[in-house]
Amino acid sequence: MNAPNTYRAQPDERGHFGQFGGRYVAETLMPLILELEREYRAAKADPAFAAQFDDLMNHYVGRPSPLYHAERLSEAVREGAGTGPNGERLGAQIWFKRDELNHTGAHKINNCIGQILLAIRMGKTRIIAETGAGQHGVATAAVCARFGLPCVIYMGAKDVERQQPNVFRMKLLGAEVRPVTSGAATLSDAMNEGLRDWVANVHDTFYIIGTAAGPHPYPELVRDFQSIIGREARAQMLERTGRLPDLLCAAIGGGSNAIGLFHPFLDDESVGMLGVEAAGHGLEGSEHAASLAGGFPGVLHGNKTYLLQDEDGQIAEGHSISAGLDYPGIGPEHAWLRDIGRVEYTSATDQDALDAFQLLCRTEGIIPALEPAHAIAAVTKRARTMRDDQIILANLCGRGDKDIFTVANALGVAI
Repeated sequence: MNAPNTYRAQPDERGHFGQFGGRYVAETLMPLILELEREYRAAKADPAFAAQFDDLMNHYVGRPSPLYHAERLSEAVREGAGTGPNGERLGAQIWFKRDELNHTGAHKINNCIGQILLAIRMGKTRIIAETGAGQHGVATAAVCARFGLPCVIYMGAKDVERQQPNVFRMKLLGAEVRPVTSGAATLSDAMNEGLRDWVANVHDTFYIIGTAAGPHPYPELVRDFQSIIGREARAQMLERTGRLPDLLCAAIGGGSNAIGLFHPFLDDESVGMLGVEAAGHGLEGSEHAASLAGGFPGVLHGNKTYLLQDEDGQIAEGHSISAGLDYPGIGPEHAWLRDIGRVEYTSATDQDALDAFQLLCRTEGIIPALEPAHAIAAVTKRARTMRDDQIILANLCGRGDKDIFTVANALGVAI
């Protein structure tokens, strides 16, 4: 039986989860933000909207994505785990929610479908988006092609260089990719440019934000569209095993794939949750992107949350080998869940992710993106401390074809 509905809270009328969230935007954007919230509330109550969303999820995206028991990875972890204090065998079962098998290769498509349907409801004729690893850009370009709308994708120049396969995919799908050279030339700077474009073109433009951050209602609506991950996983786990998992795990940049997995389980007190930030070259220095571990509250991109920043409030540059995890903040609901203690957050370094990337390739024949490789690193460590009858469910939120050149370079391989 579920616990009382304590954690699956909606933000208040101003978009706050506790002290986090809100709407910190230019006056020019406020009418559109308020209109978006009204349209989203109406869409949630409209059976036709739900039917169209579900139809596209099934027949365009390819959902439900599979639930997979990674038996060889589980056994590899178990071999070095030993026994517990009472002689019990250690090494939990590792399962994956296979969202990398979605159309376009990641979880991002779930949210893009939902948002472009809202854009069409609102009569918007031009789409913009930001992207880091390129998966959100590819998903946005795909849905714009599907519905015949022009789109502009803002992408940091550094990310353009390290994600060339996805840049080409976006262009093939008809998108205009605009490199951003300001700041660190990564995801945060791309989002800055997206917001500038939006302010200047508010009359006809819809901004498809790629993560569970930004001004209210974006954190809520992105979470709701991505919660299809957790709803499916919950039903599949009960069907396959007759029980809920002991631990959920997901990588976190802004946090959309993680909140999508976590949210439907938040009121199940028996289910632990672990979010994994990017520790880069280590938390002891400044070259990481772990805003919960190394940041403090501030305002960025329209919402209040934990941010990497200096004592003067200037946003610091995040670092990760993964272009999708080097955002210097985190979604406001994650900040709230961390502060109230419902979700545990840890981190994995670049080297941890590279090791986990190779381990999954060799044990399961699955090439993950570098983003979920961070989660896999944390899963393998945590599994060694759990009994072999316990279950960890991790979200495999993206496939790794986009990262082959980055990984090869890190391993000193010329291709």
